Amino acid sequence: MKLTKFFLFILIFYNTQLLADNSKNFKIWKNNFKTLAIKKGISENTINTVMLNAKFLPEVIRYDRYQPEFYEDTKTYIGKRTSTKKVKKGHEFYKRNINLINKIEKKYNVEKDLLLSLMGIETNFGTYVGKMDIISSLSTLSFDKRRSEFFTNELLILLKLIDDKQVDYKTLYGSWAGAFGFFQFMPSTIKNHAIDFNQDNFIDLKNLVDSYASAANYLNNMGWEKDSHCFYQIKLNENIKKKYLNVSAKKLVNKKKLKYFKKFIVNSDKLNFLNENLKVAIITPDKDIIPDAETLSPAYIVFDNYEIILKWNRSLRFALAVCTLKDKIKNEL
Repeated sequence: MKLTKFFLFILIFYNTQLLADNSKNFKIWKNNFKTLAIKKGISENTINTVMLNAKFLPEVIRYDRYQPEFYEDTKTYIGKRTSTKKVKKGHEFYKRNINLINKIEKKYNVEKDLLLSLMGIETNFGTYVGKMDIISSLSTLSFDKRRSEFFTNELLILLKLIDDKQVDYKTLYGSWAGAFGFFQFMPSTIKNHAIDFNQDNFIDLKNLVDSYASAANYLNNMGWEKDSHCFYQIKLNENIKKKYLNVSAKKLVNKKKLKYFKKFIVNSDKLNFLNENLKVAIITPDKDIIPDAETLSPAYIVFDNYEIILKWNRSLRFALAVCTLKDKIKNEL
């Protein structure tokens, strides 16, 4: 019992010391970041005002290290995000906003069921947009070494948007990773794709009009092909070479025409309706992430539209979930 108390004391002492060190180093980081931001053309007034209350958030680091994309198997991940309850809620949301949603679908040539799916998975149709202080979240992740360059750039972009009065910093509460609004846009996405659709001289991504149009604009700009394929689940035989099995969402490699892969697909007859000259890739999302996962199962053949969703969120499971929910919602509309 005494030994247990001793180790507990050591653990508490270690964590307290680590937190103190991080707080001290974070203050140094803030001073260095201020210098960098000024060099990047952001006004000192904006920096002082917005960054004044930025804090190091230990929970953000924990979330970053323990994302569901890194530990849930594909079946569990998709099942949680494409439930019957979610589909029903999407259908009800559509009926309440039918005129706006149909108008945006027509203008941007992006299916309403896709937009409903993304909003449903990202924020449960706007009911959960996150409560984290985005400035502190981005600052913490910029301070952290794992992806410092990426999050430093996102924070600089956000400060520039605030400086240009395109975004109100007082509204910036969202996800632990710094995403904001009904569709969880990162600052770089706001800069490149968000639009003031209702023309009130302000981009409000917690407003349905601006957020929905911005999401459609984003997908259109990325090259989404309306009414085209996303993925199909397949069964592979043992003859396929491992180099054709994509396990990373960073970049899909070794793509081939569908007719080349058919000899490795046990249930290829189910794909006969597809153009055999379509270039496709094969993914096995559980391998290399889930302990003791099978090498060849689950497996999916994926198309260009699937890769568009990967640009939205670099997760093989996320893209599968979005396309799955999209199809389920489509069947109810």
